Amino acid sequence: MSVLIAPSILSADFAALGQAVRATERGGADAIHIDVMDGHFVPNLTVGPPVVQAIKRVAKVPLDVHLMIEEPDNYLSAFAQAGADALSVHVEVLSKLQPTINAIKELGVRAGIALNPSTPVTAIEVVAREVDLVLVMSVNPGFGGQAFIPQSLNKVRATRALLDQVGNPAPITVDGGVNLGNAAALVEAGASVLVAGSAIFGQDDPTEATRALRNASQASSARESA
Repeated sequence: MSVLIAPSILSADFAALGQAVRATERGGADAIHIDVMDGHFVPNLTVGPPVVQAIKRVAKVPLDVHLMIEEPDNYLSAFAQAGADALSVHVEVLSKLQPTINAIKELGVRAGIALNPSTPVTAIEVVAREVDLVLVMSVNPGFGGQAFIPQSLNKVRATRALLDQVGNPAPITVDGGVNLGNAAALVEAGASVLVAGSAIFGQDDPTEATRALRNASQASSARESA
C-alpha cells in the first residue's frame, strides 16, 4: 500500500511557516495538513483562510484542511477559494451530512468526513459511498502533542471495512499522536494518510523526520513481502 505523509502545521513555528512547509517537502511530504479550530467545537483557536492562502503560495503539495469548527457550511467557500485541495468536516456538528459533502464537491474540492475518538464509525454510514476521504481522530481534538489512543487501530479497521463494504476506495487519514512507533501498525490497520505534527516539527530536522516517518510506515509492507 502506498502511504502518504501529511505534516501538520499545528506543531510548526508559525513565524516561519514557509520554511516549515519547504522543509517537509524536501523530506517527501505528500500534503500539508492544516487544522482550523474555532475555540467552540474544540478548546483552541488556530488559523483562518488568510493563512491557508499564504501557505498555498509556497506549498508545492496539496493542502488538506481539517475544519474543527461548529458551522463549517459557512466557511467552505472561503477555504476553497484560499486554496484548500481537501476539506474535512466533523460529523459531530452536522445534523445532515449529505448536503455538506455535496457542497464541498461542488466547490471542486475533495470532501472528507472526520470522526472524533468517541464517535462510532456507524455515524458516517449515510455518506460512506460519497466521501473522498475519512479522517479518524486518534486523540481528542484541540491540541497537538497528545498521546495516541490505542483503540484507534480498531476504529481504522472498522472504517476500512465500512468503505470496502460500499465499494468506496477512499483513503483513511489518521490524525493525532502518529509517530515512528505506531506508523506501521496504522498502515496495517488500513490507514492511507498519516498526519503528524510533533513527530515532525518537534524534531531538530523536520526534513529527516518526514523521511523517517515514511520509512517507518513502510515497515508493514516490508514485512508482508518478506
